[in-house]
Amino acid sequence: MTTDRRVLVHPDRAALAASVAARFLTKVIDLIEDEGEAHIVLTGGSVGIEVLDAIAGSPARNSIDWSRVHVWWGDERWLPRDDDERNEKQAREALLDHVPVDEAKVHPFPASDAGLSLEEAAAAYEAELRAAAREGEKHPVFAITFLGVGPDGHIASLFPERDGPTVTTIGVIAVHDSPKPPPERLSLTLPLINTSERIWLVLAGGDKAPALGLALAGASPADVPVAGVLGRKRTVFFIDQAASAEVPEALVMPTSYWTGAMDQKDWMPGGS
Repeated sequence: MTTDRRVLVHPDRAALAASVAARFLTKVIDLIEDEGEAHIVLTGGSVGIEVLDAIAGSPARNSIDWSRVHVWWGDERWLPRDDDERNEKQAREALLDHVPVDEAKVHPFPASDAGLSLEEAAAAYEAELRAAAREGEKHPVFAITFLGVGPDGHIASLFPERDGPTVTTIGVIAVHDSPKPPPERLSLTLPLINTSERIWLVLAGGDKAPALGLALAGASPADVPVAGVLGRKRTVFFIDQAASAEVPEALVMPTSYWTGAMDQKDWMPGGS
């Protein structure tokens, strides 16, 4: 199985969100047709939620059999279930409340008011991953994992100069020292993220350009966590023009962005 990294540059945030949404809808339809279901990992952040908004706003959303989609999260803030800052709540308001998902297949991280410690919550999410896995496996096969990227290069809740990016086990960790509030969080580890077949990183803004440039130039994941991201089949950075300032030209795909009207083979060699 081959894997590579590619960068797709979009003229602005609106085009970025619309393009990723269109690609997601087409890919999930194909995945369900081929495999019967699709395990998707969502991210928080403003651009990630804009993508979910664009998916919800597309008429093509009704072409997906949402009952066959499992929804996971890459990380979560340790807050009460109804807190507006939880990634889960934002994703539900943007997309999940508007499509007929099977609630049994929506897998949010435990909330701080669930009666668990942070470590117990991490163990509980690992147990939920095992329960949804194929026989003999410890976690499901993630077909698409969405990630945002912070200006410091963090992904999920794996921050530079913290222990998170250097954890070598496939699993879920409790984060006690996030430099962004709240300090306590839950996160998939980088080795678990990298079991994903496809990792789609979605980022916008000139403040992300330095971290992206360092990541693509081979920085240490301990210093720039996004540098350690590599999906099993494909890793795609969907970015806007502002975030592209320091991207090596050789990594930029010749087609700036994809829309539903374009043939997949014209958009990305080998599909995604």
